[in-house]
Amino acid sequence: MKWLTSLFTKKGIEENTDPMKKFLIVGLGNIGAEYVNTRHNIGFKVVDRLAQQEGASFETAKLGAVAEVKIKGRTLILLKPNTYMNLSGKAIKYWLDKENIPLENLLVVTDDLNIPFGTIRIKAKGSDGGHNGLKSTQQLLNTSEYARFRFGISDEFKKGKQVDYVLGEWDDEEKVKLLERLDMSAEAIKSFALSGLANTMSSYNGK
Repeated sequence: MKWLTSLFTKKGIEENTDPMKKFLIVGLGNIGAEYVNTRHNIGFKVVDRLAQQEGASFETAKLGAVAEVKIKGRTLILLKPNTYMNLSGKAIKYWLDKENIPLENLLVVTDDLNIPFGTIRIKAKGSDGGHNGLKSTQQLLNTSEYARFRFGISDEFKKGKQVDYVLGEWDDEEKVKLLERLDMSAEAIKSFALSGLANTMSSYNGK
């Protein structure tokens, strides 16, 4: 694909692209067939859905799979790190630096046990909440002040079964509702790029 060739130039995707109109949207997850449909991989699912909506395809690049979406003058670089969750920050920092994307234009999509299934919660900053992907991101960026998109996976597991639950697959009821929630998530990401963080939080948080 022509766009992918330019990703590997020293000057980035487009030589004259305004950095403020370029965004890095990162879906967190683990690579490998055994993880594809697990709750922990919802970040991958969300960016996959956005790419699908916009007719974009992911291509293997350094430290991850990357796709480009253009929406009303904005360029969204979608990233699925291939570093596994614990080293997500390595891929995020690499692509932020490589494409000269300002930190305020970064959005990291992740799962969250403390939110009801399918509910969206977008924040401008915050702690890692025990999430290894966010922990790695904070360490590599040396800041917790970046936007994160938390997708609720609920906490319907028995004591001592958290890991099994997070790395388990969606139940039948969740599968029925998942596509609608993915569509909502994709719309929220577009809003982040077009309308800004504050407006997006106001419009989508709690939905």
